[in-house]
Amino acid sequence: MNPLLHPAPFSRDIAAEQSKPAVCADLPLLTRYSGNPLLSRQNWPYAINSVFNAGAVRLPDGDTLLLCRVEDRSGLSHLCAARSKNGIDGWRIDAEPTLMASPKQYPEEIWGIEDPRITYVPELEQYAIAYTSFARGGPGVSMALTKDFRSFRRYGVIMPPEDKDAALLPRRINGYWALIHRPMTTLGAHMWISYSPDLQHWGSHKVILAARRGGWWDANKIGLCSPPIETAKGWLMIYHGVRQTASGSIYRLGLALFDLEHPEICLQRGDSWIFSPEAPYERVGDVHDVVFPCGQTIGADGDSINLYYGAADSSVALATGSISCLLTWLDANSSAGDRSEQ
Repeated sequence: MNPLLHPAPFSRDIAAEQSKPAVCADLPLLTRYSGNPLLSRQNWPYAINSVFNAGAVRLPDGDTLLLCRVEDRSGLSHLCAARSKNGIDGWRIDAEPTLMASPKQYPEEIWGIEDPRITYVPELEQYAIAYTSFARGGPGVSMALTKDFRSFRRYGVIMPPEDKDAALLPRRINGYWALIHRPMTTLGAHMWISYSPDLQHWGSHKVILAARRGGWWDANKIGLCSPPIETAKGWLMIYHGVRQTASGSIYRLGLALFDLEHPEICLQRGDSWIFSPEAPYERVGDVHDVVFPCGQTIGADGDSINLYYGAADSSVALATGSISCLLTWLDANSSAGDRSEQ
């Protein structure tokens, strides 16, 4: 059983039911929890500056675990776990950092570790955590495996700087592990996929989604949000787009769908954003106008989704939705493939 979906059926069966256009038409795609934000620095058992950008997973005992990015008062980040029976309140936060940077063993972490994304991998019977390691060369992608979020096997850097916004797919594709990530190259800030036989050596790098140009909401810079969701129609990806304005950047969320067995092929891409900073805790914070999910959990029905997102780089908030409604919206509001050249 995949703990991310516990006790739902295997992930390939998620959202296999028929779309529900009548129900979807009556609801927003993502609904903010009325008690937001869920977690902020006031909740923490030790002194910090902020908490945000949490990876998420449903544990076998039914608890929701958030692996939060915590920025301390030096300005550097580490990861700390918070657990809840219902994924909403009653959070039990580790009394000390769960995973700290280890610059002596991993010099690429000298300026901290950030933005974890968690994938449960049934073949390994472990959770794979892709996170950003930060050092003089810039941000890179590092990986660690764990069974219990107490002890970790660290792989170190698997994608060199400048690279971030990474998550592992939960199963092999044609015999190879697949990683979604966002390198900064001379081509721009686009989403890529890379393949590996062993989680350490990566190749067959391909752009899978390019930032659009001009006045689009996702022009010039995009990246993966939470790990891709496997559905009967394809890999459903929530991604962020960054709009540059005269007063600064706005981080919004959009949707795209990719082929199940050839995830480098984009099947659908939404023509507009679906979620944008609106609430005060999203508009104002250490970094204004940011909604940035790094994790989600899926309910026992295989359709309802709890999306956990960083708000203004200052707190963790929750929005709820339906996978089938997201797919229905994509059918009605997307173009086939990638419109990056427009």
